[in-house]
Formats: sequence, structure tokens, C-alpha cells
Amino acid sequence: MDHEQAFELLAGYIDDELSLSEALEFERHLAGCEACKRAYEQQRKVSAQLRQADLRLEAPAELVKRIRASLPGRRSWWQRLAARFGAEGGAGGFAGFGTRGGTLGWGPVGVMALSLVALSWSAGLYLSMPSGNSRLTEELVDSHVRSLQFNHLYDVISTDRHTVKPWFDGKLDFAPPVVDLAQQGYPLVGGRLDYLDGRAVAVMVYRYKLHPINLYVWPGNDASATPRLSERQGYHLAHWSAGGMNYWAVTDAGDTELDGFLAALRAHSAS
Repeated sequence: MDHEQAFELLAGYIDDELSLSEALEFERHLAGCEACKRAYEQQRKVSAQLRQADLRLEAPAELVKRIRASLPGRRSWWQRLAARFGAEGGAGGFAGFGTRGGTLGWGPVGVMALSLVALSWSAGLYLSMPSGNSRLTEELVDSHVRSLQFNHLYDVISTDRHTVKPWFDGKLDFAPPVVDLAQQGYPLVGGRLDYLDGRAVAVMVYRYKLHPINLYVWPGNDASATPRLSERQGYHLAHWSAGGMNYWAVTDAGDTELDGFLAALRAHSAS
């Protein structure tokens, strides 16, 4: 990480908005860079001062009253709709029962209409929300793209699985399986930590020629043993579970190359 990248991440680090891997990379850079340390301390002090209560000014009650009085008295859409039904109910009604003079006013009809509108809106909002799996897929693609943009594919760089696997010790609450697929054309090049679906995960990084393949692993059994393939934003993904672990592979390589990687990885795990 250079100075320019560090300054871009500085505000996010102070506000706890960085991912786990970004925060770790920033802290490593900070440990060896006096200029960035000074910039960090200055911005941290400014941020702390801005949060002090004595810098906030409480508006006088009379000022608040005048401002509110000057605002236009615009009713909400719900209020206007209820008023409309109430006005129409006063001019006429339906023949019915249980009301004075045998007339059913528009008030109950208005309430029913509002309830139906609210129910329809809630149902539409629920249906438009992405599913948990869809949100996770978006997180994975964002993580993959972010690792390329910040040139941070790995926290540990090594083609030796006996170096990569022990690196995760003490950093995770599980031991991720790490295999070497160099002979199959998918060499291991390193590993890193990431944060997905509300937890820390392991990422093993492989390559097919110039195409990186991020293999995300964490405990669970959320999918079938047969990989399920999908595509999002031009990236190819595969998801499966095996041996008590969830696996996601993400790459910009083609379907054929991803199929070859999956076959090699699953054959090695089964042996």
C-alpha cells in the first residue's frame, strides 16, 4: 500500500468503515510510515474534537418556534387521502345496516382502502428486497473486485500450502483447508482474511494464467455438495458445501476454466 492509497482509507479507518482485510493492510502500512502516522493522529484528534458536546449549539426555543411556524403546512399523502374519503362520506353513502339512518358512511371504506394500500406497499417492498443468498453474492463480487482495485489479493504471498495454511492460525476460529493445484494448472499464490455475511472468512488465492481465482471458505453447510454455478457483473461464481465448510469461488475466467478448477479442487479434497 502506498501513501495515496493510505490517505484514501484514512477517514474510513477512523470511522470503522473498512473491511477486516483493508483495516489490517492500513495498520501494516501505518506501522512503518511516519508521515501517515502523523496524518492519522491529526485527523483522529480533529474527529474527537468534533464529537465534543461543547461544540454543539442548542437553538433557542423561540427560534425553533418561529422556524416551525414559517414552514408550509403541507399534509402528508395519507392525511390527504383520509380527508378525501371523509369528505365524500359526508355527501353520500352506501345502503347498509348497523348505522344511523341505514346508511354506511365512507369513513370505514376509507380505512379499508388505506389498509389495502399499506398492505400492497409492504408486500411490494418485501418482494423487491434481495434474498439473503443474493445479498451474499453481491458481497462476494464486491470483495473480489475490491481485492483487484486495491491490489490486495493476499495478506500472505506463497505458493506453498504449508506456509499459507499456518498463517491463518490464531486469526480465525477454524482451520481452512488449503491445497496445492499447481500440477493441474491452478497454482496457489497466497491467502488473505476477509469479512462476509457477518463473519471473518478465509480466502485462498489461485491463478489460471493471468486470471485470479478467489476461493472463500468458512464453516457451514448452506449448499449442496454439487457446485452451483452463477454469473454476476461478468464474474463467474460457484457455491457448494463439503466437509462442514461453505465454499465460494469467484473469478473473471470463463466457465470452462472455472469448471476445471472445481474438478481439480474437489478431486484433491476427495483423495
